[in-house]
Amino acid sequence: MKKLFKFLFKIILWFVAITVIWVVLLRFVPVFYTPLMLIRAYENREDTGWELKHDWVPRKYISPNMELAVVCSEDQNFVTHNGFDFGAIEKAMKFNENHKTKKRGASTISQQTAKNVFLWPGRSWVRKGFEVYFTFLIELIWPKERIMEVYLNSIEMGNGIFGVEEASKYWFTKPASKLSKANAAALAAVLPNPRKYRANPPTPYIQKRIAWTLQQMRFHGGKLDYTKKKKDETSKK
Repeated sequence: MKKLFKFLFKIILWFVAITVIWVVLLRFVPVFYTPLMLIRAYENREDTGWELKHDWVPRKYISPNMELAVVCSEDQNFVTHNGFDFGAIEKAMKFNENHKTKKRGASTISQQTAKNVFLWPGRSWVRKGFEVYFTFLIELIWPKERIMEVYLNSIEMGNGIFGVEEASKYWFTKPASKLSKANAAALAAVLPNPRKYRANPPTPYIQKRIAWTLQQMRFHGGKLDYTKKKKDETSKK
């Protein structure tokens, strides 16, 4: 029994060491490939017309409109939370208790980034546990700007389309740096189901989501403020 515990302890120690090094490395190195890209490529291996499109671009070449759009659409407390939005989780749990067929999620941009970059799709408790672990690590080691940069470069935005640069070229024939507020809102609108929805031309349902996102973007002042958390902490002192 003692040898077993010693063996398990070593495994845990090695796992923590390797994953921490991995996360530290990806703070500085572009993420060119993710597990989901590999899975999608395998799923479509027999489709000769299918092509994986992904082009990493630094954050400075992504329109600020896109950052604000995904925050307003996906995670409005992104700048201020530490990886988990417990208020949103509580609301989602109450909603799901009363809706058996339609479910609402509460994953933050940090959680989605952890899942996209380090893990695989799924709803098992094991995968969710790893998601919590990697979310904690990236929030600890990466600044919010880096989390956003990796998120926008790794998120699925269409059938075979990953990252905002390729999505921008595919849907609007322009680079991500040139995305207007309406373009960005349209890309953010399809994120809940990017292989089903289309950003351009949008369906009536997506058009409603675009209008709502644009309204939220105006409410937030038209630009994402990464210093908000520091300002809030200073004001409390």
